[in-house]
Amino acid sequence: MKARIPQGPSRSDMLRQVQKMQEDMANKQAELEEAEYEVAAGGGMVKVKINGKKEIVSLDINPDIVDPEDIEMMTDIIIAAVNEAIKTVEETNEREMQKITGSMGSMGLPGGLF
Repeated sequence: MKARIPQGPSRSDMLRQVQKMQEDMANKQAELEEAEYEVAAGGGMVKVKINGKKEIVSLDINPDIVDPEDIEMMTDIIIAAVNEAIKTVEETNEREMQKITGSMGSMGLPGGLF
């Protein structure tokens, strides 16, 4: 009696799936690079607009926060806003790419490859 080994997708099917995934990833990356995000810090006193390439597009500082005696606080709030904006871009990009690469397990490929 011969044991029957279940057959997975053929090599050509897997290659097509990988090529499709690469195309989807390239399209998604282009889309994400065009996206813009606005993040506020300091109770809305500082607003940073950043694009998907992690380039600061605009920085809006409420004049009420400008205190010549406390430049350090204003600097801290600006840094917090910029860091939060970068984090937002990175998390969004990761989440969107995971939607595409998450299907790798269903193709019988090790997930660590991508």
